[in-house]
Amino acid sequence: QYQLVESGGGLVQPGESLRLSCVASGFSLDYYAIGWFRQAPGKDREGISCISSSGRKSLYENSVKGRFTSSRDNAKNTAYLQMDSLKSEDTAVYYCAAVVLGPTAEDKCGLYRWDEYDYYGQGTQVTVSS
Repeated sequence: QYQLVESGGGLVQPGESLRLSCVASGFSLDYYAIGWFRQAPGKDREGISCISSSGRKSLYENSVKGRFTSSRDNAKNTAYLQMDSLKSEDTAVYYCAAVVLGPTAEDKCGLYRWDEYDYYGQGTQVTVSS
């Protein structure tokens, strides 16, 4: 069974940090770009970051740029989202997703739509509150 499993969410205070993990099982992430999304209560799901299969390219939505960092360890079949300087408006369910781009697109990623991905995580809750 192919799946992505996320972990690392929780309750933190403003200004603190969290690191989310996204582990693939049943398939290799080697040729997959990873996207990170979030959905706050009453709002649409939004793409906030992506990282290429090589890990050499990443993109960020403006509201998280400079605070969030995507990374990956293909040997561990895992992607990460480091979230620093968290704000109350970062409160949301966070999701990872994987899209296969192939071996010739190892430095490619984009803030693709949710439905353009191939596999999805179940989501992890991040709550930022004092």
